[in-house]
Amino acid sequence: MTRINLRDYYPFYTSDCFIDVPDEVAALLRGLELQEAAYRLRTYRHKAYFSLDRGDGIEHDILFVSLSPCEIYQRKVTNQQLHAAIASLPDKQAKRVYAYYFLGISKTAIANAEGVNKSQITRSINKALKSMEVFLKNRF
Repeated sequence: MTRINLRDYYPFYTSDCFIDVPDEVAALLRGLELQEAAYRLRTYRHKAYFSLDRGDGIEHDILFVSLSPCEIYQRKVTNQQLHAAIASLPDKQAKRVYAYYFLGISKTAIANAEGVNKSQITRSINKALKSMEVFLKNRF
């Protein structure tokens, strides 16, 4: 049996009130105290003064900015223009640009896969970007 003070657990107690509880209950109360202290520290550190585990989507809503119909249309047109510019490139340049910018493959990895120097890949990608710029200026 462990002796606990109810004043530590209930804020409306104005004076000490000690009772004996089984060791399991005391261990459970201590564990809950530690969890609550950890939660308070976590909310303080992350300046998150709302429930982190509420599950109502508040975290998603903060991170997700809904676009207006005009912005959605502009993105669609921009993507179409970008894909048209890439399609106008020679096959090798188009593949290199796609691999580097869309797939996130490094220039070194592309060079190793094709069996060429990294400088050739860099020159090819730079030339492709200039060609795409000219294409977009002339067409749109």
